[in-house]
Amino acid sequence: MPKLKTRIHELRKERNMQQAELAKLVGVRRETIGNLENGKYNPSLKLAMDIAKVFDKTVEEIFIFEDE
Repeated sequence: MPKLKTRIHELRKERNMQQAELAKLVGVRRETIGNLENGKYNPSLKLAMDIAKVFDKTVEEIFIFEDE
């Protein structure tokens, strides 16, 4: 079964952005961002698009399905 991987952590670090800052920008709790980064949560389409917009990337550039 494919697993969702994200580049959120990498993109945040490139911008010196904390989880809490990203969470505020996209309207979720900091824990949600942490869970996304750790692969424990799959985002809604809206959340994925909001995160992509913050980083000026496409959803596909941030969220990748990989075979386990």
